[in-house]
Amino acid sequence: MAAFPFAPRQALLAIAALALAGVGAALVGQYAFDMRPCPWCILQRVLFVLVALVALLGAAPRARGAQRAAGGLVLLLVACGIAAALWQHFVAARSTSCALTFADKVLGALHVEALSGGLFGITGSCADAAVDLLGIPFEFWSLGLFAVLGGLALRALRRA
Repeated sequence: MAAFPFAPRQALLAIAALALAGVGAALVGQYAFDMRPCPWCILQRVLFVLVALVALLGAAPRARGAQRAAGGLVLLLVACGIAAALWQHFVAARSTSCALTFADKVLGALHVEALSGGLFGITGSCADAAVDLLGIPFEFWSLGLFAVLGGLALRALRRA
């Protein structure tokens, strides 16, 4: 196996940058191409933001323990993101309403829309959010990014 080119701290910084780039791509899709996000889309955005925050916190100190803890928490959040993307594709996208789904309940309990309606505002139904980008469902792009983040976190944990 090829040597991992990043130290754990650098990997955590890369994870944060990629997670925020994913949120940026979603915002471009929403505001430039009128892709209206459903609760499952917004839940994935929240998870990307949490991944970025955890990775940045883990990268801040030089202690290996903090890097390991951040890497482990990133893996947990990534697993949640993968599950959300899969649920969105295989279950939620086939329903017309996302009201009272797990994602809707979590977002309501967290009051994320109050933090930033432009970033976390739900403007579409699950059926509205079922769009493709270059022939690939948008939620699979999200799933792929979560998988990349998880791979980076695993490799960083092995180095820490």
